[in-house]
Formats: sequence, C-alpha cells, structure tokens
Amino acid sequence: MLRPPRHLRRYREIVRILARHGFGDALSQLGIGRRLGLPVRLLRLDPADAEITRPARVRLALEELGPTFIKFGQIISTRPDLLPPEYITELSRLQDDVPPEPWESIKACLEEELGQPIDQVFTSFDTTPMAAASLGQVHAATLADGPEVVVKVQRPGIEHVIDVDLDILYDLARVAQRRTPLAQTYDLVEIAEDFAYTLRGELDYRREGHNADRFRGNFQDEPYLYVPQVLWDYSTRRVLVLERIYGIKIDDLEALDAAGCDRVEIARRSARMITQEILEDGFFHADPHPGNFVVMQDEVIGLMDFGMVGHLAPGDRND
Repeated sequence: MLRPPRHLRRYREIVRILARHGFGDALSQLGIGRRLGLPVRLLRLDPADAEITRPARVRLALEELGPTFIKFGQIISTRPDLLPPEYITELSRLQDDVPPEPWESIKACLEEELGQPIDQVFTSFDTTPMAAASLGQVHAATLADGPEVVVKVQRPGIEHVIDVDLDILYDLARVAQRRTPLAQTYDLVEIAEDFAYTLRGELDYRREGHNADRFRGNFQDEPYLYVPQVLWDYSTRRVLVLERIYGIKIDDLEALDAAGCDRVEIARRSARMITQEILEDGFFHADPHPGNFVVMQDEVIGLMDFGMVGHLAPGDRND
C-alpha cells in the first residue's frame, strides 16, 4: 500500500495546478495521482492553455504555484545545460512581482526584529513598497541620524511556505529519479538539494549582507563599480537595511542616451566586472538581471541584491 506523502493538502494543490496546465501525463508516469488518492480523470484533463507552447505552459504553471516554484524556474533559466533553448527563453520571463504584504504585517515584523518602535529608528518610512516580490518587499526610509536607506523586509510566514514546498519538490525529485529517463542524464535529487540550499540561504538576510560586503571588498580598487553599504546596526535575519543609491536601470537604453551615458564604456565595465568575479575572485553575483544593476553618475555601475551568489574553486577557473 502506498504511503501518502507529507503536506497532503498542498501536494494535491500542486498536482491540480500542474494537471490544469497540461502536465497530467508526466504526473501519471510518476504515479503521483494514485499516491495522493486523486481521480484518474484529473490527470487526463486537456490543458486550459492548450493553444500556447509547452514551455509557456511551464512558466504559467510555475507562476501559479508561487514563490518556491518561481524561484526554481528563475534559477534553472540560467542553466542551458539542463533545458533546451526554448525553455530557457520562456523561463527567463518569469515574474516575481506580487501584491505587497499589508503594512500592519510588515510593521509588526520590523518592530519585532528591531526591538523598538519604527519611529525611534526612522524619521521617515514610506509604507508603500518600492518593490514587492515573493520572499519580501523593499521600502524607502530615512534613518534617525540622517542617511537615506532602503529596508528589505521578509514576508511573515514565508519560511513555512518555503519549507513545505521544498519537501514536496524533493519528494517529486526522488520519484522522478526512479521512474523517468531523466535519471540517466541528471541527478534530480542533487538538483533539488542544491536548490533548497540556495533558497534557504536567501531567507537569511544576514547572509545577503555579508555577500555584499565581500563583493565590495573584492572590488574596492575598482571605481567603476559601487555596492551600497549594509547598515548592520539595523539588519537582522529578516530585515536588511542598505544605503540607498540612485541611477538608471542598466537596460533602459533611452534613458541612458538621454543622460548622455557612454553605452560602450558601460559594456566594457560590465565585461570587466564579470571577468573579475568569475575568473579572478571565484565569487560571483548569481542573479544578474537588469533590475539589479543601475548606472550612476560617470557611468559607475551600482550593483544590488546579493541573495544569490556562486562560488568557483581555483580548478574550475583554470579549466
């Protein structure tokens, strides 16, 4: 007799979403429907979005499944060794923008982490977030002693959501490793474990702050790159306070031209940064999408968001 998995309600929700997007055949191959006690007809449904491509249906399914699966799609979109080009292209479009958390929840989290009322730490705090993503959201503020900052606050309860989904993802990987031809080429369990390690690392904002400090140190002699300072006196596991920097989004070509920026020089500096972080330092920014780069005065590149980083051993860099 099959033993039902943990987190049965969420497991069934995930399977229903995948089936609705046309992946019932893959789930049947894994024997998931029988294990969860779901009707066979559920896995035989025609996809609601049958007119679009299968890679697009993968993206839509991941978006509906929520933060854990969105992050998974974003990470594997950088792995052309794992997926065909059409899937890489589609998954690179994954959006992490979600409705913001209610202000009262964010305020409660902030005051719990800081151990004091907000108005004792900040002279101003914009309750409307600058950006809201799956794991947290970012607010503009001014510290009591003057500096403008951005405050990154983790969504309340997100760690439990992530833990449940990672358990399910790991279970799916184990079953797929036994029952699908993919096991002949990939270690699916190892991929799931690596992803879990990366995502759980993102949930500790102190780690992100230390990554930023290390990156800044590596480039301390390079005036073309700027990494904002971490305000450690106000940063915790769930709150990260950073110096606020201003600039033009690096892919906003029209705005760069209007500001008189030298795009060729920006490209050279970007290439130099990549060369150093990969080949010299072996410590690199692993989430290099345009939203994390701004062009400041004199074509200085401002770099943000060090939640995802990568490491290369000396041997890997020399090959």
